[in-house]
Amino acid sequence: MKKRALLNVDYTYDFVAPDGKLTCGKPGQDIEAAIVQVTKNFFDANEYIVLAIDKHEQGDSHHPETKLFPEHNVSGTAGRELYGSLQDWYKKNKQATNVYYMDKTRYSAFAGTNLEIKLRERGIEEVHIVGVCTDICVLHTAIDAYNKGFDIVLYSDAVASFNEAGHKWALTHFTNTLGAKVTTVT
Repeated sequence: MKKRALLNVDYTYDFVAPDGKLTCGKPGQDIEAAIVQVTKNFFDANEYIVLAIDKHEQGDSHHPETKLFPEHNVSGTAGRELYGSLQDWYKKNKQATNVYYMDKTRYSAFAGTNLEIKLRERGIEEVHIVGVCTDICVLHTAIDAYNKGFDIVLYSDAVASFNEAGHKWALTHFTNTLGAKVTTVT
């Protein structure tokens, strides 16, 4: 059996809450139970869990996203907190050796981070990806995972976007172009 890890991408207040700075709204809120369940499943099996969370600095005019999106997930703000009951789960389990919270500053959790090193150190061969947004950060993380030789599993009931057409396109792209397995948590 392959060693696997869960990559939980950007499931934060700013991306999910009704008043989040760049919220995907109801689609993101509707996946909360699935996100928490798959996270608990990996935790209970003592498998590696990575919370890859977008981080921006206030007023950073040099970041490429500045021209594309409103300011979001700013360092030191409540917008970076994990959303809903995932935050509660994290508070209880953040000291566990199989839980890794990491900052990312680009769409992909691999870009400019030590994520690949952390996965290789643990002999991880298969990454399971959940979070938001399906067609942005989840997609770019999956593409980088593919290019680095990881097998990929995505949970269609644990990813969401503010762009329904982009969400549907990405789910097809995961399967048809990246050879990913798309399944469900429930």
